[in-house]
Amino acid sequence: MSMYVQHQTGKLLLPPSHPLRIVSLVPSISELLFDLGLNDEVVGITKFCVHPKEWFKSRTRIGGTKTVSFEKIKALEPTLIFANKEENVKEQVDKLANHFLVYVSDIVTLDDAFEMIKDTGILTGTEAKANELVQQIDASFQLLNFEQQVRTLYLIWQKPYMSIGGDTFINSMLQKSGFKNALANAMRYPEVTIEEIKVLKPDVLLLSSEPFPFKQKHINELKELTGIEKIILVDGEIFSWYGSRMLNAGAYFAKLRESLFLTS
Repeated sequence: MSMYVQHQTGKLLLPPSHPLRIVSLVPSISELLFDLGLNDEVVGITKFCVHPKEWFKSRTRIGGTKTVSFEKIKALEPTLIFANKEENVKEQVDKLANHFLVYVSDIVTLDDAFEMIKDTGILTGTEAKANELVQQIDASFQLLNFEQQVRTLYLIWQKPYMSIGGDTFINSMLQKSGFKNALANAMRYPEVTIEEIKVLKPDVLLLSSEPFPFKQKHINELKELTGIEKIILVDGEIFSWYGSRMLNAGAYFAKLRESLFLTS
């Protein structure tokens, strides 16, 4: 009996025949595939798939997450492509799906991420490893128990400043790490002005390392502009990568909270 996978935008997929030739259009999933032991099977990645480093150097790069090259992908003759509803462009993914088997993830919550990891295991014949990975990540999150929710504003961009709404994976990670998103009622990635930040009056500003690479100079600047004293640089990959990198999230969140209160 064949096992079908329903990808997270609704379509049913029959796992591909072997040998696998995989192209990943999603940095987080590229790293996941590596950690599932699919070294020889992955033939193409994007220029933003920086983990693992050896793949970034050795695999064919098929463009950016939103500027994929159909011709480069076609030349690789993939039997399976991994894409994401938010990170990739629908028209480009639809074109690929007319010619190749494409799994499209749509991840907003931790449970969505777990479902994607399990689906990836089924599609690539690594189901046992994928299930074990989910169990390990879930166990690390179960150890987190933050009684006090710290009201925060999480910034991902400058000029204009942009934050995150309640319907994002980052918002889900903020909740898991004991932070209350000051813009939880907003959608997607709202722009926010300095004056609006002042009105919101978050207890802490978190500045992400990606997609905009905030640095210490931005902390100094925002302290002066907003009057907010507690501003912290955080690892954007930990908050936004929904693959095997989540193995590091529990310990990172615990240290982040500890440092927050040690400096209060």
